[in-house]
Amino acid sequence: MKRHFALSALFALSLFVMAVRSQQANPAAPGHPTGTQSQTQKNIEAYLRHLYAFGSEVRVSVGAPKESPVEGLLETTIDVLIGEDKQSATFYVSKDGKYLFRGELSDLSKDPLAENRARIDFTDAPTLGDAKAPVTLVEYSDFQCPVCKNLHDALRGLLPNYAGKIRVVFKDFPLEQLHPWARTAAIAGRCAYQQNPQAFWKMYDFIYDNQEVISPSNAWTNMADYAGRSGLNVDSFKGCMASPEPATAIDTSKANGAKLEVNSTPTVFINGRRLVGADHRLLEQYINYELAHQKSAKSTDK
Repeated sequence: MKRHFALSALFALSLFVMAVRSQQANPAAPGHPTGTQSQTQKNIEAYLRHLYAFGSEVRVSVGAPKESPVEGLLETTIDVLIGEDKQSATFYVSKDGKYLFRGELSDLSKDPLAENRARIDFTDAPTLGDAKAPVTLVEYSDFQCPVCKNLHDALRGLLPNYAGKIRVVFKDFPLEQLHPWARTAAIAGRCAYQQNPQAFWKMYDFIYDNQEVISPSNAWTNMADYAGRSGLNVDSFKGCMASPEPATAIDTSKANGAKLEVNSTPTVFINGRRLVGADHRLLEQYINYELAHQKSAKSTDK
């Protein structure tokens, strides 16, 4: 069972590495570990490199194991890096260094979604809907990601059915190594938001609706066009696009996603409940559950 956890979790990491490797023309030189590694750390790195045939362009960093909330288990963070792209995950290792696995430790005395909600940074994030809505849907997305477009289309169909009940919050998470114009679009979205917060959602629609015709060579021109059609001052928009402020905001958003172990797009949190992908049936299921759950809780309190 423990071996199965390790293989299934790390298989996802290997897919990420292979996808990034296929997009990268000039692999980075291998990194060198800092400090002194324990034998357990060396064994874990060697095991993963052998299991997934990681070449020298892949950097594997195994954090020093530390005590976990469960007696007998140590906790470590494993980073897999290619160039500027990093995949991080928490793993557990037995104290004898024999078993490695990934899983979620659940404290049955606590709300299982509270930690996710606490980690989401809502500061300066585009928001659509009533701030007091009973359901908050936070999406970490990439404008060039095809599945993110599917999520956009699914939400367009769903939201009218839940008027006043859902607040949508957008968080940038462009995967630049895989999607070459994603960051340009993210910067455009931030610039629209800075000039007029509600215009962001017009840009959001324009970008996803025209995703198939946007390319690295025409992205800048298209973004300026969409800004004008969104009612923005185009000269001010272009000035913002050339400034460092929106890039800083995007990096902050990505860093927040990393704290929530977001590693693919779209990743959605519905009142803290994670959903990866754009399955509209699951979206409805999670939304309806939250609405019914809160209604039940209010009835109990009376």
